[in-house]
This record gives sequence, C-alpha cells and structure tokens, in this order.
Amino acid sequence: MAVAKVIEITAESQSSFEDAVRHGVLKAADTVKNIKSAWVQDQEVIVKGGEVDTYRVHMKVTFLLAD
Repeated sequence: MAVAKVIEITAESQSSFEDAVRHGVLKAADTVKNIKSAWVQDQEVIVKGGEVDTYRVHMKVTFLLAD
C-alpha cells in the first residue's frame, strides 16, 4: 500500500510559467524523493515598468513516502 504526501511550493522564472514549473519541480527533487505529480494551483506575474518581469507559480507537489 502506498502513502503519499503533498507539499506546497512557489517557484518563479524570468521567461515563462512553464519554466517556473520546471524549475520548481527540479529544485524540490533536490531534497524530496519519489515525486509523482505537481498541480499548479495558482499563477501570477510580477510587473515592473509596465511590463511582465517575473512569472510565478504556486504548486502542490505529491510524492510517495518510503516504506
């Protein structure tokens, strides 16, 4: 029987939402093993000087706990 845990993380990128998601999952994988999925709960952009400067995502990352 598998048991999973969910953590919430926020990641950002200067180039795109997709890059922010990729960066967030890769960074989480540095310390969390057995990641199975990530759900993007929310997206936002940071605007500077009237232009989009940063793409930010808030995610829920699911991973399996070791037996």
